[in-house]
Amino acid sequence: IETYAKRELPNYQVFDERRYFTPGQGTCVFQAGEGEDAISIGLLICEDAWFEEPARLAKEAGAELLVVINASPFHVGKGDERELMMRRRVLATGLPLVYAHLVGGQDEIVFEGRSFALQADGMLAGRAESFKENLFVAQAERAQAAIKLIATTAPERGNEADLWDALVLGVRDYLGKNGFPGAILGLSGGVDSALVLAVAVDALGADKVRTVMMPSPYTADISWIDAREMAERVKVRYDEISIVPEFEAFKASLAGEFKGLVEDTTEENIQARIRGVFLMALSNKFGSIVLTTGNKSEMATGYCTLYGDMAGGFAVIKDLLKTTVFRLARWRNENDPYGTGSHPIPDRIITRPPSAELRADQTDQDSLPPYEVLDAILKRYMENDHSVESIVAAGFDRAVVERVTRLIRINEYKRR
Repeated sequence: IETYAKRELPNYQVFDERRYFTPGQGTCVFQAGEGEDAISIGLLICEDAWFEEPARLAKEAGAELLVVINASPFHVGKGDERELMMRRRVLATGLPLVYAHLVGGQDEIVFEGRSFALQADGMLAGRAESFKENLFVAQAERAQAAIKLIATTAPERGNEADLWDALVLGVRDYLGKNGFPGAILGLSGGVDSALVLAVAVDALGADKVRTVMMPSPYTADISWIDAREMAERVKVRYDEISIVPEFEAFKASLAGEFKGLVEDTTEENIQARIRGVFLMALSNKFGSIVLTTGNKSEMATGYCTLYGDMAGGFAVIKDLLKTTVFRLARWRNENDPYGTGSHPIPDRIITRPPSAELRADQTDQDSLPPYEVLDAILKRYMENDHSVESIVAAGFDRAVVERVTRLIRINEYKRR
């Protein structure tokens, strides 16, 4: 019918289009329907619709209806941002608009669907469901000289429901599109691995998920108990493989080198790396991908072990702050969106103080500020690009802010 080259090429965040493509200069307006029912449609592609000129030129070329085809990565609140921006295009041009959006996972990016249609006055005509492939029909009818859109509207959703579906879809599509038969993860009795397990079961089904508890000399009894209980609740395979013999063997081999030195993070990291070796060996032997369980707060500050708990094929919750992990765990216990069972996570996993259990009586707050403080700083500094001075001006202790931002900088190598 027509050929159109996208005009506005994004070159930020995950986008690098200007390296590979030349921006178009023309417009694309074509006829749909026949006779009196024919409508002139102006086509925009994704980023085009975030700028005024492409929509204006389409109208000047005779468009009566704007149609935007998109692959716009999900983040919390992005759906509302899109509708707000498209409403501006509608009000500027006086044309109704249909926004068709991709749904699915591509590597670490998730697209949530949620296609929608706006009337010429900017009012919502209809909206598709989020995170589900379906046929969203927006019927265009002439009402005197104007085009009226008729469509159904899916119910509004909360942020936690969106987050959960994004994680589930990301895991399901990554494994499915890359041909992995299943997933394996280390189940520690802590909230991070518990949340990853719950996501994996909702995404893949219990029969495709295997868990391994790998106790060390510092693993608390309640960690064993809670890990076993959760595995039973979600009906996945659960195995226990002690890392104590390997840990003692490493210490014996290094005794000469470490003579006279006290145990420190070196010995803690050895334990994490033994676990990584075990999980990767099981992955190599049986083909299942290792799901890592580190969260954004840990990844940002380096509270994680390179070649240890970071070893794996897909980092499910690497973009969730620890406070979000807790909130989402509580939400999942109160909701059963995929029918795999309510309350999958034992309450004690959520309520007990988090600990890596790599030394005696260890808690996360031995090394990090309280997560409520840490995450608030991370959100401002990493996500909103606030300076140290502006964060301090917002009421945060300067020493804590400088400590956190220093940890982010010096641990960048772990994230490469």
